[in-house]
Amino acid sequence: MNSDLFASEHMAQPATAPGMTQQNAKSLKYALDGECYARQGAMIAYRGDLQFEKQGQGIGKFLKRAVTGEGLALMAVRGRGEVWFAHEAANCFIIDLAPGDGITVNGRNVLCFDPSLSYEIKVVKGAGMAGGGLFNSVFSGQGKLGVICEGNPIVIPVSPQSPVFVDTDAVVGWSSGLQTSLQRSQSLGSMLRGGSGEAVQLRLDGEGFVIVRPSELRPEKESGN
Repeated sequence: MNSDLFASEHMAQPATAPGMTQQNAKSLKYALDGECYARQGAMIAYRGDLQFEKQGQGIGKFLKRAVTGEGLALMAVRGRGEVWFAHEAANCFIIDLAPGDGITVNGRNVLCFDPSLSYEIKVVKGAGMAGGGLFNSVFSGQGKLGVICEGNPIVIPVSPQSPVFVDTDAVVGWSSGLQTSLQRSQSLGSMLRGGSGEAVQLRLDGEGFVIVRPSELRPEKESGN
């Protein structure tokens, strides 16, 4: 059988090393001998002896549908084999954290991560009301983190002289050392008359970077795995 479908770039190859690797622009592969964590519903294929276990509300430090109805539901993947992760054909990236590194990622942009990473969940002050719920997963330590982005991401440097303002519905993540606050760009009277639709932004101050996507939030669908 002949087809461009069977070109080498589309073929899954056996893993040569354990851990997370890029399968293609839209998916990641995890060669597992132990465990990893991923968002519920992110598994698209696997082979080997693997078990998938949903992490309930509050377990694993992740909250599901708390406060504003947004958040991230996790699953643990355990065993020995290979598993492929993706989410709605979003672009996938691997961030390799070294000791001393830290990054804050919006919960909706987390795909999978090594169990060696330390993380905690925070909510941007005030963003639960103004931005539809902005749950931050703060990762640190040593290991790999898989993130997703709808469209091609834009990485914007932040400096003490040049704070950056981003739409809360477009932000993917930022350096964990940055300070955040909410910035209002319209008066209440302007909002009541229609306004621009960009009344509140997230302000980032300090030294580091912020990642945004070229689209705004779409309603999150229920996940099943």
